[in-house]
Amino acid sequence: MGALPVYRWRLAPDGYATRRQLRALGLRPGGQDVAAQIERPRRRRGPLVAYLYRVDLARTVRPMTPARRAALAKANAARRLCPTCRRDAGYVIPASLGTCVPCAYPGPNGPDGSIREQC
Repeated sequence: MGALPVYRWRLAPDGYATRRQLRALGLRPGGQDVAAQIERPRRRRGPLVAYLYRVDLARTVRPMTPARRAALAKANAARRLCPTCRRDAGYVIPASLGTCVPCAYPGPNGPDGSIREQC
């Protein structure tokens, strides 16, 4: 196979779509290779590149099964669990910190940040 056709930003012909555009249509690439790419020029840096897939070869998105939904919920819950204090942080733990914010930056009153009197 030769080199991919390259189109300028917003000038790709009909029948091509990015992954996000396919997903908005309820489609997925379905194992097909990248068909083309678009480039958006930037100042002082290399161009932004987006890969395009053929819409006619795309397949429909697989439906979410109850088992997949449960596995996804379990994985998202694990991302919210602080490894230090073992509590649900209520948000996804930032990878840059590795722990919840109160554990990463403990205040003078301990990791909870509360102003309780110590016994």
